This record gives sequence, C-alpha cells and structure tokens, in this order.
Amino acid sequence: MCRDTISNIITSIRNADMAKKGTVRIESTNISKPLIKILLREGFIENVRKHRKNNKNFLVLTLRHRRNRKGPYRTNLNLKRISRPGLQIYSKYQEIPRILGGMGIVILSTSRGIMTDREARLERIGGKILCYIW
Repeated sequence: MCRDTISNIITSIRNADMAKKGTVRIESTNISKPLIKILLREGFIENVRKHRKNNKNFLVLTLRHRRNRKGPYRTNLNLKRISRPGLQIYSKYQEIPRILGGMGIVILSTSRGIMTDREARLERIGGKILCYIW
C-alpha cells in the first residue's frame, strides 16, 4: 500500500470514472476531507456520505458522469498529481497556473489549509501545488 494518500485518492477516483462506476469508497483522513469537499463544491462529484466498517471511517463518493446519447461514453474527470513525495512543487500566488484558461482548478496546500487556485489568488497566498482537475 502506498503512503501517498493524495495519489491514492486521485487514482481511485480516476479508475472508478474510467470503469464507469457510480460510487467510490475512499479512506477518511485529514487530507482527504478538504480535498473531497473542494471536489463537491466545484461540481466534480455529486454526493459524499460517511461509512464506517470494522472501526475504520470511509467516504463514499457518488461520481458525476457525462453521457452523450449519440456518441460514446465520455469521462468527466481529468486529474493529474503534481507534487509528490519525491518532488514538491511550490508556487507564489502570482505564478499559480491557470488550467484551460480558468475552466479547470488547481488544488493547493497553503498555510491556511487546502484551497483552490481562485481562493489562493483572492487571499494572496501561495503554496504547494497538489493536483490539477479539469
């Protein structure tokens, strides 16, 4: 089992989305809660509920799928991990990248908690870039 919880969350969501699964079960940690809260607020997932099994807490996510009646199935989420345990990427608030011209979001870990790129620019603080979502 990998010790990088953020990459575990991103990989499990990406795999469930590609496999057309409706729900994903993720272990509840101090890092996963604000990350999932951002995904819910930005509209990348539909619902989150808490689940407890064998004295462990889990978050069950309901994914949002985009279906085109005439065309093939299209995945809704594109997630990319940026900072990893071997390479930390930091950015000032002026240099935070814009994903797809502002259509995607950048999730940062700042001194005031985990937040999106828009919130970090408004508060004028930089931090460690965790991932890109579009």
